[in-house]
Amino acid sequence: MTKKFLGLGAILAMMALSACETVQGAGRDLQTAGSVVQQESAEVQAGM
Repeated sequence: MTKKFLGLGAILAMMALSACETVQGAGRDLQTAGSVVQQESAEVQAGM
């Protein structure tokens, strides 16, 4: 599971670095990354 989060984080970091040209764009990218992490953690908690 940790590898899944690390892989996801690496992908999101690459997307953020390549896609965002402004501070506003970076904020949107970080918000999207946070949403993904929140969804994944909710799925993990539901499976416990």
